[in-house]
Amino acid sequence: MANFNREQELPLSEILQIRRDKLAELQAADNDPYEIVKFDRDAAAADILGRFEEYEGKTVTLAGRMMSKRIMGKASFMHFMDMTAQIQAYIKVDDVGAEAYQAFKKTDIGDIVGVTGVVFRTQRGEISIHANSVTLLSKSLLPLPEKFHGLKDQELRYRQRYVDLIVNPEVKETFIKRSRIIKGIRDFLDDDGFLEVETPVLHAIPGGAAARPFITHHNSLDIDLYLRIALELHLKRLIVGGFERVYEIGRVFRNEGMDHKHNPEFTLLELYQAYTDYYGMMDLAENLIRKLAKDVCGTMQIPYGDAVIDLEKPFERLSMKDAVKKYAGVDFDNIADDAAAKALADEHHIEYEDRHKKGDILNLFFEEYVEEKLIQPTFIMDHPVEISPLAKKHPDHPGYTQRFELFILGREHANAFSELNDPIDQKQRFMEQVKLRESGDDEASMMDSDFINALEYGMPPTGGMGIGIDRLVMLLTNTESIRDVLLFPTMKPLSE
Repeated sequence: MANFNREQELPLSEILQIRRDKLAELQAADNDPYEIVKFDRDAAAADILGRFEEYEGKTVTLAGRMMSKRIMGKASFMHFMDMTAQIQAYIKVDDVGAEAYQAFKKTDIGDIVGVTGVVFRTQRGEISIHANSVTLLSKSLLPLPEKFHGLKDQELRYRQRYVDLIVNPEVKETFIKRSRIIKGIRDFLDDDGFLEVETPVLHAIPGGAAARPFITHHNSLDIDLYLRIALELHLKRLIVGGFERVYEIGRVFRNEGMDHKHNPEFTLLELYQAYTDYYGMMDLAENLIRKLAKDVCGTMQIPYGDAVIDLEKPFERLSMKDAVKKYAGVDFDNIADDAAAKALADEHHIEYEDRHKKGDILNLFFEEYVEEKLIQPTFIMDHPVEISPLAKKHPDHPGYTQRFELFILGREHANAFSELNDPIDQKQRFMEQVKLRESGDDEASMMDSDFINALEYGMPPTGGMGIGIDRLVMLLTNTESIRDVLLFPTMKPLSE
């Protein structure tokens, strides 16, 4: 029996030349595979493997990429893979003809082929296609990574995701799950009366988050524009306009650093519901995440690394200052003013900026002492007003807002408010943000006069929430890096 992968023994330059020579030979014989424009299929590999009794003895036509080949004189085997699964084909010279069999023997691993034949089970028990024709549909001029070593270089996998998807089937499963998660979000919200909308990607004023934007230039208008950093302000304009439940799933862009949790562009869900508050958003977040886990993973006990995340029991609810008190042993109710907060930060070796106030210092304590400890789902509530310019002030806790962030595995998964709908208060908060921006804070908000104008027409009491889709996919697929759930993550260009 000849080994299907003799190419392993050849230098790459020779492999490339041999494959191009084969293509030239096909083209010279008027058999150019690239000229084939259509191939009709009537079956999928997974259906045949999963429902063999229905297909046994029937003639089917499939197509996919050849992943292995074994030449055995007058009969050969190959495995080929379509979108659904990998299946074996048995090719015999007496069935396909001498000329077609010789052509098959010249095919290479990675070629795209079409196969028509009868479904059967081999003597070894493997479900297969007994071919009566094999058609070369596209020639692979580059060899796939060697079977046993595979495509292991992580950076190369991200740069050449198309190869990663071919040789690492589990990667394809991750992105199939991602698609199911996004569909599940849409189904959940649509069934709850929400309307999906689309808002601009190019903004004259970037707003809705504390982030540094990407800047571009519109030639005809001769103005700078910004890629959106959030979806919030346009969606809240729609609440003003009378749409009472709206959501958008879209790409947002932040000109910031990259690590295993951050990519410059990512997918965000934002939703807004009139006549509810941040408690309503907490209930919605719990119900949505539970349903996605049940539908996509089949369980609400989600394994992640060494942990098991329990999504079934009620998510813990803890104010930010109580969380800092619990994990850092510091009670900010006893901190009188900004100066006392800064002195406390000095005592705990927490770096801060001169512009920071008591609420900013509380948030720095939270980031230092609390975040990484929030493994099980926890709503951190009632953020300081200094770091929440778009959230409604808490009526019972001066200096704080009705805002929460949902933490799982030490990462923020959702951010929500009882939305600020007081145009006078909102304008004052924008003005404070402008001062911060003028003092050098590139992430502070700009003044958005049109948004203030919208609020002056009146926005009903509203709850709003943003959920990072990529981190949610990471959670439900047990994936450590955001790059593993982005088909094409941002990469530094290779030098020529």
